[in-house]
Amino acid sequence: MPSEGQNMREHIMEKYGSSKQESDASHARLMEAGNEVGFTFNFNDDTRMHNTFNLHQLLHWADQQGRMHALKQALFVAHFTNGRNISDNAVLADIAAEIGLDRDEALAVLADQRFAKEVRAEEQHWQQQGIQSVPAVIFNERHLVSGAQGVENFKNILQQLADMPD
Repeated sequence: MPSEGQNMREHIMEKYGSSKQESDASHARLMEAGNEVGFTFNFNDDTRMHNTFNLHQLLHWADQQGRMHALKQALFVAHFTNGRNISDNAVLADIAAEIGLDRDEALAVLADQRFAKEVRAEEQHWQQQGIQSVPAVIFNERHLVSGAQGVENFKNILQQLADMPD
């Protein structure tokens, strides 16, 4: 993904060969699913996909501060609800500060790329495990479940895994 990102609809159409109608239907399903759990997806014709490499470096740093989950949640809202540019370092630092992390340190982490090597190594590890896209969930580092499965499917998957002999 280029640093400036790409229009989400164009990206999905190029990557998966979907039509505008299929894209609209997918967005409608996501918005409905979000509404069911109290989350607001705000898709429009200008919604963008962003390069998330620096975001992952910031998450790595936040994990060291015990704040990774909070930052993930804030980034999800920033992107999907508020349409903020999560490939902009200043925006990322602002979001980090909004959850109580040090904004200046967040900017320094992004500027010096101190976690680039770790993030690339983790990216490579998961690609070697067969992950090609998100969402992807791996159970016990052995069982890959790709795609948005829904609550009932995940219940069934978890039950099947629980019933498996070690």
